[in-house]
Amino acid sequence: MSQSRLSHAAVTPPSLTRHAADTARLAAPLAIAQLSQMAMGVTDTILLGSLGPDALAAGGLGATLFFVVVTLLQGVLTSVAVSVAHARGAQAEHRVPHIYWTGLLLSAMLAVPAFVLLSFAHPILLAFGEPPTLARDVGEYANILRWASLGSLIGIGMMRSFLPAIGAAKRLLWVSITGVAVNAVLNYGLIHGAYGLPRLGFLGSAAATTCTIWLTAIALVILLHGRERYRRFVTAARPKLPLMGELFAIGWPVAITYGVESTLFLATGLMIGLLGQTQLAAHQIALNVASVSFMVPLSIGQAANVRVGYWAGAGQPLAARHAGFVALALGAGFMTLSGLVLILAPHWIVGLYLRLDNPSEAPTVALAATLLGVAAVFQIVDGIQTVAAGCLRGLKDTRIPMIAAAFGYWGVGFTTGYTLAFHFGLGARGLWWGLAAGLASVAVLLTLRFHKKSRHLADNPPA
Repeated sequence: MSQSRLSHAAVTPPSLTRHAADTARLAAPLAIAQLSQMAMGVTDTILLGSLGPDALAAGGLGATLFFVVVTLLQGVLTSVAVSVAHARGAQAEHRVPHIYWTGLLLSAMLAVPAFVLLSFAHPILLAFGEPPTLARDVGEYANILRWASLGSLIGIGMMRSFLPAIGAAKRLLWVSITGVAVNAVLNYGLIHGAYGLPRLGFLGSAAATTCTIWLTAIALVILLHGRERYRRFVTAARPKLPLMGELFAIGWPVAITYGVESTLFLATGLMIGLLGQTQLAAHQIALNVASVSFMVPLSIGQAANVRVGYWAGAGQPLAARHAGFVALALGAGFMTLSGLVLILAPHWIVGLYLRLDNPSEAPTVALAATLLGVAAVFQIVDGIQTVAAGCLRGLKDTRIPMIAAAFGYWGVGFTTGYTLAFHFGLGARGLWWGLAAGLASVAVLLTLRFHKKSRHLADNPPA
């Protein structure tokens, strides 16, 4: 028997119950890390709001621009988790250090276009017709945040992909929670000149976020290299050019998929803005609620990425198939429960954002409650599609899902939303039903793709 067959035979597939437990155990710290990142954004918004609407607008837009740019590039680094999981499943852990150092080099290379793009934020915003004062302030904000590009790609992109794949997801949990507190202290101190720090006004928020991102990245690297149980994964190894090509080939379609989805949500927000302040405010409330609960299936999808990749690498395609469908069930189950909450208590949720007893806010309250009803459906299909995408990444299948996402988001979602909103007079509700339709189509396409591909692999296992 070959060494490959010996190594594959040595790996015993778990039961469905064990699949569920292992996936949940891996996803939980990832979800908390994702929520911690959102908490940092909320902290920045609250503290910038204390300086007035101009500072809040400039800081909010600058931060949004930064995180959109780096999030797209972080999509490329999801390939690190896939490659590490496959290597570990195949009992080829000697490949992991090469993947690690190659991933770090790829992070550095990706930071270059991010830095350059953020450097031109001012003229880009002027070209889009933004007011000169706002464009100037956002440009100054982005000029500070651009120095966090590499730290973000290493700490949030590379490490959030690598650590779960080697069983070290809890390192993300504690560092992320600590980062929220550090970010809050630095933001307050640098904005208002407290704790002996210089008073930088709204630019202090950019400086604080930059420092926090770098401190997070450095802490994760130190913890990874300092723990004996993980040191074998990061021993000195030369980055490999063919491996970098493999990582990029897997990751770039993921980045495009992120971009296709984010631009659909951006376009939806812009169209709702044309419908008036009431509809835009209701949209923002419903989207914020949906974004919080989305962190759970997003993390389940990341866990599925690792677990499907591990069993595929182990030469156990049936176990990889089971891992994927268990993850899909967990994602759909959580989002169904979340959807029930939105249906049963919409006004209570809206009351967290608006005053229910204020007559002037009644139209916004009513519309936001209606949108939460749409969001109940929206959430279920959104959870399924993000987990299905993670399952397919575990099989190193990213290009067909990219095409499916582009068709679903824009061919189905945008067309349906625009038609319902502006030709049938449904306004924001129509655009949200369009989002739901687009996400549902992507969920169906990706789930069918995983079913077909994983069944083919299970029917034709490696020799």
